Amino acid sequence: MAETNWYVVHTYSGYENKVKANIDKTIENRHLEDQILEVRVPMQEVVELKNGAKKQVQKKMFPGYVLINMVMNDDTWYVVRNTRGVTGFVGPGSKPVPLTEAEMRPLGIRSEEVVVDFEEGDTVTVIGGVWKDTVGVIQNMNHNKQIVTINVDLFGRETPVEISFAEVKKL
Repeated sequence: MAETNWYVVHTYSGYENKVKANIDKTIENRHLEDQILEVRVPMQEVVELKNGAKKQVQKKMFPGYVLINMVMNDDTWYVVRNTRGVTGFVGPGSKPVPLTEAEMRPLGIRSEEVVVDFEEGDTVTVIGGVWKDTVGVIQNMNHNKQIVTINVDLFGRETPVEISFAEVKKL
């Protein structure tokens, strides 16, 4: 698989969430899940003082910008560039420049790989989250998103559930 990097996309102000939703929909429709891995609108907790009351609210860290973790090729560039609300990639001319590790660190986005001791077909137990203490067999693994898909018994039916690598342990 080709190398993925984080890129910054400039959008119309106020269109960040629409752009994210549109790109997510396009990824699903064109089956680009293995090339465009994640689309983010970085948010931060801010305390606002309104009418004498403090209130915690989510604010966009970079209004007018969306971060995308993707493999840069002609197809992905075209899909992102031609999404409604996108004005272009950040970089000189039409050449997108990926963010460096140092630029990613303050955003809280980690790129380190989690090494796991399980594989498809192994039986695992969930050690965290809403499915804690559930036992299941790994049906699928996505190393890019660092998730496993296991089948759990829900209302008497086998139902696939995606769980983070960090929340499962091999039996």
